[in-house]
Amino acid sequence: MKKILLSLFVVCLFGTTDLSAQAQKYLNFGGVGTGLYASLEFPVGSLITVAPAAYTDWDFNRFVIAAKGNFYFDDLFSLTPDWDTYAGVNVGWRIEDNNGGANWGIHVGGRWFWSDRWGLNAEFGGGSGVNGGVGVTYKL
Repeated sequence: MKKILLSLFVVCLFGTTDLSAQAQKYLNFGGVGTGLYASLEFPVGSLITVAPAAYTDWDFNRFVIAAKGNFYFDDLFSLTPDWDTYAGVNVGWRIEDNNGGANWGIHVGGRWFWSDRWGLNAEFGGGSGVNGGVGVTYKL
């Protein structure tokens, strides 16, 4: 599992980017009802991003490290550049009360940018992985 996550991270860092497309580099962070999350998205095509992501609960008893993939639907819905909509999956590893295990999840989300760089994000999902929340996005 570690080799897969490392490979995905290397592809993210050195992959080709098309910054005029829907998928761009985004830093997302915020909170959910049970904790905090952060992710750093890298485009691997005009409609797809991959991201390392992290989550912890408010007591810092549960940590999740995951790789996320998102597919963007902006063109399908004819959205303006101020809006993003996407769906995706995540896989990774969790540490909880000194126990570890694989995790997975699916999610849907959206963003609204109030400036060239800053926006609000909301993401909802299910599974045992990083399931999003509500926060802010910084466009890199």
